[in-house]
Amino acid sequence: MTRGNQRETDRLKAQKRAAANAKKPKESATSLQQRKEKDAEALRQKQLKKEQEKAAATSAAGGGGGKK
Repeated sequence: MTRGNQRETDRLKAQKRAAANAKKPKESATSLQQRKEKDAEALRQKQLKKEQEKAAATSAAGGGGGKK
């Protein structure tokens, strides 16, 4: 009969989680859009920095004249 007890405890845990989530305010569409824009800008900055580091490493490693 342990399975029946497990179901009951799982049900109670699920009710507690549902109650806790119900108290949290939902994220509005405008704040969601703002967060997406902020995340996208952060990724753009990260990519730009990575490209600059790559360009600096390439120019430092392979920068030489071609005299014979």
